[in-house]
Amino acid sequence: MAKQYWLFKAEPHIYGIDHLAAAPNKTGRWDGIRNYQARNFLRDQVKLGDEVFIYHSSCKNVGIVGTAKVVKTAYPDPTQFNPESDYYDPKSTPENPRWVSVDIQLTKVFPRLIPLTEIKAQPELENMVLVKQSRLSTQPVTRDEWEFINLLTAKK
Repeated sequence: MAKQYWLFKAEPHIYGIDHLAAAPNKTGRWDGIRNYQARNFLRDQVKLGDEVFIYHSSCKNVGIVGTAKVVKTAYPDPTQFNPESDYYDPKSTPENPRWVSVDIQLTKVFPRLIPLTEIKAQPELENMVLVKQSRLSTQPVTRDEWEFINLLTAKK
């Protein structure tokens, strides 16, 4: 299967690109996803070697801050079983887990944040899921969108 491209949203005060950069081997578990559509992408479509934009949300400066690659495919999200976790799900069991995680490794921190306003202003990105269905935390990105956004990092 051909490499795919994704955008993963993160709240930087909880787990952002700086946390990923500081992790051993710049690798971390992408967990806490509690939306079924996003979970289905992680479980069924995100594959080893896929590339990911890291997007900071729920903060003052929202936008794409860097890239990562998938280094481990879907496995049960351990936070769903931990009653101390904000992501605990009492209806999920180890025998029948509802939620999954993937592991990603940081590949690049952009020299500047690509703000959502700039993304929305680009005619080339008008059909991007981020523009059309902005609340989804895990979303596909086309190869053309991936390449265009990477070109934007060199501007300004």
